[in-house]
Amino acid sequence: MIYDILANFSIRHAKAVILIWICFLLFFGLFAVKLPNALKGHGLKVDGSYAKVQSILSSDFHMPDNPVILLFEKQKQVSQKQFHVFITTALDRMQEIEGLHEVLSPLSKAEMEAGNLAYALLSFDQEDHDLKPVIARIQQLLPKDSHMSVKLTGKPVVQEDVNKASQSDLQKAEMIGVPIAFVVLLLSFGGLISSLLPILVGLIGVTGTMGIMYLLGTRLELSIFVLNVIPMVGLALSIDFALMLVSRFREELREHSVQQALPTAMRTAGRAVIFSALCVLLGLAGMLYIRMPIFYTVALGAMIVLVISVLLTLTLLPALLSIMGSRIQIEARARFDTGRTSLWLLASAYVIKRPIRICLLASLALIGCIMPLSQMEVAVPDAGSLPKGYESREAAEQFSRHFTTASGSRVFLIKEGEGAVLQKKDWAAAYEVVQKLKRNPDVIRVDSIFSQHPLSAEEWDVVYRDAVLKKKFAAALEPFVQGKRILIAVTLYGDASSKQVKDWVREFEAASLGSSLLIGGEPKYEQEVYDEVFTNIGRVLRFIIASNFIILFIAFRSILIPIKTIFMNLMSLGAAFGILVLVFEKGVHGIEPSSIAIMIPVFIFGLTFGISMDYGVFLLSRIAEIYRRTGDNDLSIQEGLASTSQIITSAAAIMIAVTAPFAFGEVSGVKQLGVGIAAAILIDATVVRMMLVPSLMKMLGKWNWWAP
Repeated sequence: MIYDILANFSIRHAKAVILIWICFLLFFGLFAVKLPNALKGHGLKVDGSYAKVQSILSSDFHMPDNPVILLFEKQKQVSQKQFHVFITTALDRMQEIEGLHEVLSPLSKAEMEAGNLAYALLSFDQEDHDLKPVIARIQQLLPKDSHMSVKLTGKPVVQEDVNKASQSDLQKAEMIGVPIAFVVLLLSFGGLISSLLPILVGLIGVTGTMGIMYLLGTRLELSIFVLNVIPMVGLALSIDFALMLVSRFREELREHSVQQALPTAMRTAGRAVIFSALCVLLGLAGMLYIRMPIFYTVALGAMIVLVISVLLTLTLLPALLSIMGSRIQIEARARFDTGRTSLWLLASAYVIKRPIRICLLASLALIGCIMPLSQMEVAVPDAGSLPKGYESREAAEQFSRHFTTASGSRVFLIKEGEGAVLQKKDWAAAYEVVQKLKRNPDVIRVDSIFSQHPLSAEEWDVVYRDAVLKKKFAAALEPFVQGKRILIAVTLYGDASSKQVKDWVREFEAASLGSSLLIGGEPKYEQEVYDEVFTNIGRVLRFIIASNFIILFIAFRSILIPIKTIFMNLMSLGAAFGILVLVFEKGVHGIEPSSIAIMIPVFIFGLTFGISMDYGVFLLSRIAEIYRRTGDNDLSIQEGLASTSQIITSAAAIMIAVTAPFAFGEVSGVKQLGVGIAAAILIDATVVRMMLVPSLMKMLGKWNWWAP
């Protein structure tokens, strides 16, 4: 068998295997530290109408795409003239910055100034993710005054702050998670060498993957979330896979030599690792159905770290175990404790004797956690993702309060001419759109060329074609007509993220199909992101569930075990989502109430559905192994539960230790991911695996192992 071949190869060529992995670590480790430089924003992008309109607004209508916003503020005693001098000085200094494309000043547009506040927009030739040095340079050049101030905000500035906070969150999580994981291993194994090996495997896996992702980042648009997901998933899986193999190896060493123990460990724990990894891999692959960089790059990073973790567990770890086997054998024999084993046997026997009671208690606990799920609200993350105190967030909120419609949101419509220049029918079509919009009860205001002068579509067509008239009406034409494009700005009732506004945009676009009308603006962006996620989420679920069923059926040759396992996973995930709603939307324990970031439920489902299979497959593998040997369902459940409970508890504790520290981060999305995964693992390892699964298996009896 393949496991025997791997075990024998690792014993015979241990030093060569170790040398190969050292070279791997040294090579990719050089690139791992550069990964933050390869990340390019959050990656919530859809290649649709919004992106096209943003490009047109920037190139034709001088409306910068994602500009840097300078928010100026003066104290009451400062005169308007002094304020304008301060603004002029600041904007003149911006001319020194390389790549500055355009400056929109409040001194030339009255609507950009309100009372003691004013704002300017800066657009640059660089991509948003390349603006880090530009933002730093802006901050250096801004003038200082005790009575006037200027703050930076805008999507590029907010994203840069999110990037910095994410890197800080990662460093804090690693400093907390890795030492706790080591302590858990030390308590579980009672030996230094046995405890260090899983940590070593985890660190090599994560470091190598980060190096690989940096090289891929030179060709792909990597989401900033890659930086958090790779260590979170990589450490959890690498350490848990290694824990399973080391645990079984130590168990076999109590009665056999290293040469005998290692192949047995590989055939049992190694096999469980392979099937667990396949379940995780398929869970991650399901995210590829959602065609946005944030999903496919995070899935890619997690899949790479998963594959490397499996390779490390099946090659490097056996090589290390073969070399250090005698020392580990001493640790294993010193640790052997029949009292602890008897305790787990008593606990498993209690579950077997009272399956209905245990099943009811576990079900009630899960239902209680699931109930808040119906109140979940998801949203595209914005400046509110940052904690209070960040300048970019405070400035964004201040800008929104004073310079945007409190109860409205803006949609931009671009009417493109069908020919090289605008025709009479194009003007007529644009005029008809404006009239329909004015009659629409959801529209607050329509700004268009037809609002400037009481001219009909035919008269504007004449103006457009006559050079003299065109020059005369240039001030009216320029903001709304460029080349063969007509701009219509629509203000709607409701926030851009509201269901009402997203529905309006969706319905308006459907009614305008075939009319060469492009729709943009923040509501369109929100609608496109929302639809891309929720249109494809059904495919994600179907793929993950179907593929995991097939893998589990192959692993256990049973129909009911895969169905039951998948259903239990869905229950634990539902409970975790319910806890997520309680913690973040209700704002418990002093957490600022906020909506759940739209990508977080997908991440948690894709990552945790597979990860929870890790120790689930380990438990079921041991039960199936004993059942095949004895044919006794009750005995296999009791002994399987007793022999794996300590390892499952340790595995879950390690996963929680690695993921939970992210809950104390600064970025709300990272916090939500940490809380959600940690909650799902805790529920799955305790309520589901230790209570619900064995009690159901007891009640189903031999039906557990039925297959056509």
